[in-house]
Amino acid sequence: MGKVTCSITISADGYSAGHNQSEERPFGDDAGDGWGSRLHAWYTETPVENKAEIEEMATAKAYIMGRNMFGPVRGAWDRQWNGWWGDEPPYHAPVFVLTHHAREPQPMAGGTTFHFVTDGIEAALDRAREAAGDGDVAIAGGATTLNQYLAAGLLDELRLSIAPLTLGAGTRVFDGVPPLKLEQVKSRPASLVTHVTYRVLR
Repeated sequence: MGKVTCSITISADGYSAGHNQSEERPFGDDAGDGWGSRLHAWYTETPVENKAEIEEMATAKAYIMGRNMFGPVRGAWDRQWNGWWGDEPPYHAPVFVLTHHAREPQPMAGGTTFHFVTDGIEAALDRAREAAGDGDVAIAGGATTLNQYLAAGLLDELRLSIAPLTLGAGTRVFDGVPPLKLEQVKSRPASLVTHVTYRVLR
């Protein structure tokens, strides 16, 4: 069985997104417009410098994400929304979306299929592990979903990309999570970010 991992970008004060997410601002207030946000400048502006970390994010064989990570549509699925990523999302694997509202699976180009899970984080993880086989399962975000897996003791490895800015408010990693013991596995500074990987000790 592979590891359960999460790669997530946070501000220096621990936020992965600001308030007021919208289609124009996937990461909310103060994070910048679109995917070219200030928070993710390292990813969009210096991809060659961060090639190893970007490639590592794509090695999972299945993914789990929260409804907010999937999109800004709330409540019942009264609008056809297939994610932020266009016709060919970057996952190329099964993605299990946590939601309170049932929906049929949504196949996309390039091998991604979004599956909508209404019976909680452990059920989503069971399905993702089955889909991944011996490969890793990645928690794709956002912070609220990550925090649920951390609080439940279900995450093996946490990969933080820390951007040199503060947001001051929003969705924060570790909110509501009991104290954890983390072992630093590696760290690497880059021009627009510092990458730190922790093993989550049981």
